[in-house]
Amino acid sequence: MTLYEMIDKRRSVRKYIDALPDDDTVDKIERFIENTRQLPGQNAWFEIVPSQSVSAAVGAYGILAYCEAGDAAYANVGYVLQKTDLYIQSLGLGSLWLGMGKPKAKDKRDDFCILLAFGKTDVPLRNGASDFQRLPIERISNEDNAIARSARLAPSAQNSQPWELRFEEDKVIVRYVGRGMFKRMLKKKLNKIDLGIVTRHVALALRNEGKDVRSVTAKSDADGFGIEVRWRAARDKT
Repeated sequence: MTLYEMIDKRRSVRKYIDALPDDDTVDKIERFIENTRQLPGQNAWFEIVPSQSVSAAVGAYGILAYCEAGDAAYANVGYVLQKTDLYIQSLGLGSLWLGMGKPKAKDKRDDFCILLAFGKTDVPLRNGASDFQRLPIERISNEDNAIARSARLAPSAQNSQPWELRFEEDKVIVRYVGRGMFKRMLKKKLNKIDLGIVTRHVALALRNEGKDVRSVTAKSDADGFGIEVRWRAARDKT
């Protein structure tokens, strides 16, 4: 199953079985993270540790993400780890974003960003998009298309869905908007991570639609923080 196909199958898994993924699988996940391109100008780093090394332990392992403080840096972590999240579930494992999880070692907390837990599970994948509880397309996008529908299914802190998509010629802008009570509570970091997560869904959906994603760029301007994804029609390889 491709990563795009995983978008409407994945779920946040909170129940795990008492068995460890094999070392080869963990190595594959580590290499996958290392080979995932980050947003321009960003240099987050990631560490896979046993769940005993983190607070709020769930699953067998945790992927600890570290980065500088800042909107673009947080969005970059979401962009990288959401691809990893989909990859992990494509391997038959479960995974869970943990906003409250932290490394236990005090010397690793200064630039810690967020934790993605994973492990073996017997919880099944979702049947499809109808299994999700999300805002309607018209609340998050100025167009109803395959890219917006994939974006709609992205996970977010407290399911706050703090984004809006604006489609223009050869680009889509994913804008942070915040929603309700969560706008203030989560705005400093988690909602910026969420923006990176939803942008990963946008990029995967564009490629599935035959688009060549040219650039993914985090920007702050008079309208606030957002991520611009530019594309062009993929070249005919025949």
